[in-house]
Formats: sequence, C-alpha cells, structure tokens
Amino acid sequence: MAGAFGGSVLVLWVIFAHWVADFVCQTHWQASNKSKNWNALTRHVASYTAVMGAFCYPIFMGRNVVAHFAIFVVVTFAAHFVTDAITSRITSRLFAKGDWHNFFVVIGFDQFLHYTQLFITVAWVVLSH
Repeated sequence: MAGAFGGSVLVLWVIFAHWVADFVCQTHWQASNKSKNWNALTRHVASYTAVMGAFCYPIFMGRNVVAHFAIFVVVTFAAHFVTDAITSRITSRLFAKGDWHNFFVVIGFDQFLHYTQLFITVAWVVLSH
C-alpha cells in the first residue's frame, strides 16, 4: 500500500512540475513566438527543462545520479523541443482561423505527448537501480 501511495505522489509531483514548467514559467513572448521563432522555442524548452530538472532531481538520489539525471535532461529537452516545434505551429494556424475545437484537440495531444515522455523517463529512473 505504501508503494502505491508513493507512486501516486510521484505522479502528482510530475504533473504539478510539468504545469509549473510548461505554463507558469513560460513567458508571454515565448508563448507568442515559439511557433515562428527558433530562439523563443529554444528559450522556452531550456527553461522548461531546467524547472523539470529542479523538480525531479530528488527522484535521482540514491541512484547513478549523474548518468540518469543527464539522460533525463537530454530526453526531456529533445522530446519537448520536437513536440512543441510541431504542435505550436499547428495550434498557431488553428488559432488564427478561430478553429477552437481542433486548437484544443492539438493542445490536449501536446500535453499527452509531454506526460507520456515524462512518465516513461521517470519510471525508467525509478525502476532502474
């Protein structure tokens, strides 16, 4: 039972960390320009990765910290960059057209992809000793 509760807390922690990193810490300029400006996208993803790294670093304690943390950071940066490079361009077009349903469908899929990456990489860290 304690293991299940601990796993639930970890999931909630990752969800909260992602919300802070992807929404709270994203500046207006980054959000408005990441679909058309590689610098804006890169700054958003770098900030996101730094915040996720700070939130998730305690998960790595007692493990091969340097190697696992480095892999987590690289995978998180690369996956977030590729995902946002594609989805931000799609949502930008949908927003301009006022196609709200598909806009939010793509936003939801974007979040699904981010959570999938995070849960897979965090599970890999937790399960590898």
